[in-house]
Amino acid sequence: MTIAMQGKRGLIMGVANDRSIAWGIARAMHEAGAELAFSYQGENFAKRVEPLAASVGSDLLLDVDVTDDASLDAAFAALAERWPTIDFVVHAVAYSDKSELTGRFLNTSRANFKHSLEISAYSFIEVARRAYPMMKDQGGCLLTLTYQGSNKVVPNYNVMGVAKAALESATRYLANDLGPDGIRVNAISPGPMKTLAGAAIGGARKTFRHTELNAPMRANATLEAIGGTAVYLASDAGACTSGEIIHVDGGYHVLGMPQAENL
Repeated sequence: MTIAMQGKRGLIMGVANDRSIAWGIARAMHEAGAELAFSYQGENFAKRVEPLAASVGSDLLLDVDVTDDASLDAAFAALAERWPTIDFVVHAVAYSDKSELTGRFLNTSRANFKHSLEISAYSFIEVARRAYPMMKDQGGCLLTLTYQGSNKVVPNYNVMGVAKAALESATRYLANDLGPDGIRVNAISPGPMKTLAGAAIGGARKTFRHTELNAPMRANATLEAIGGTAVYLASDAGACTSGEIIHVDGGYHVLGMPQAENL
C-alpha cells in the first residue's frame, strides 16, 4: 500500500525550528502530498516559522495563543476562510516553567501546575472543539504528541508527566466523542529528542544517551520516523486507528530494566 496524502490539508501547531518534531511531521506530510497551514505564537516564532512554511509551499500562517479563546477563535475563522474543511490537525504544543523541570516534583508550584496543564493538555480539547466543525462532514484526524513520562517516572520530567497523562486521557475521550463523526484522535509518543522543548528538561543529554544505549533497537527516534508515523495516522491507511498512543522510541517503552551490559 502506498501511503499518500494528496488532496488532504491541515494545520500544524507547534513548530519552533527545523529540529522540532512538528517540523519533522510537516515535512513528511508535505512530501506525501498534503497542503499545510501553520500556527505560531508571537513575532519571535513567526520569524522562525515563515521560512520553513515557505519551503513546503505554505503561505497560511496563523498567530495563536492557546490560552486565549479569542485568539483561537480568530485563527480557526481565518483558516476556515481559506479552507472550509480540513483533514487533520497536528497539536505539538506544550509548556512548563523550565525552573520546575529539575529537582523534585514535590516542589511543583500551583501556578505552574495550572499553566502546564492548560497549555499542554487542555489546549488539545480547545483545538479539537474548533476543528470539529471543519471535519464533521467528511471525517479527519487529530494528532498530538506525548512522552512516556506520562505513565512512568522520568527524572526531572515532573509536572510535564502529569500534563502528558492528562493529554493521553483526553486523547481517548476525544476519540470516543468524535468517532461517530469519522474523526480519529491519536497521540504519538517518541523517545527523548534533541529539540528546543526537550533541552528544557534537566539532564536531557543523559536521558537521550541512556535510551539510545538501552532501547531494543539501540537508537532514539528520528524526525523521519515520527513524520512517517504521523503520515500513516492522518492518511487513509489509518482509517481504523483511533484512541491510540503510538510509541516511536526504538522499543524503549517495553523495557523493565536497562540492558544487561548497562546494569
